[in-house]
Amino acid sequence: MAQNRIATVDLRKVFDGYWKKKQAEAALKDRNADMEKEGRNMLDDYKKVKDDYQSLLSSANDQAVSTEERDKRKSAAEEKLRRMKEMEETITQYQRQASTTIGEQSQRMRSNILKEIRDVVNAKAKAAGYFLVIDSAAESINSTPVFLYSNNENDITDAVLQQLNSTAPADALKTEDKPDAKKDSKK
Repeated sequence: MAQNRIATVDLRKVFDGYWKKKQAEAALKDRNADMEKEGRNMLDDYKKVKDDYQSLLSSANDQAVSTEERDKRKSAAEEKLRRMKEMEETITQYQRQASTTIGEQSQRMRSNILKEIRDVVNAKAKAAGYFLVIDSAAESINSTPVFLYSNNENDITDAVLQQLNSTAPADALKTEDKPDAKKDSKK
């Protein structure tokens, strides 16, 4: 009797199959690409300033020009060097901040998705009278399955996934089906 009051759910399958996860991954990928583009632009600007510095440094040592002109070029080179140092600090700070921002956004999205999944699992469990729902995909610290056997009689994975994906926009689920259709047409 107690056995009927325990259900299982494959949390990994539900998480991976939930349309909002795919949407969140796409948003993170876009955000990351934007940040990388901005970082590349900063590096390109830095390289230009570095090239200018090298050029000024070379011309500052040109013996064919007057001492006064060499001093001007040296001071211009020193200014470029200061600018390079500032840019290095800015780039380093930007990279650190971008990494932190993406990490925090990823964690927030993951937490929100897991909360939605838990809410649906809780509702399904309460409606069916289960007092315990176990994640059948759980692994121990040794990367071995925590649960070695389940007859899947009370598995609610598909029902949870179906309910979560019932609110998906039509195009969100179609992108999921396209790779399978390509596989079938190749056979």
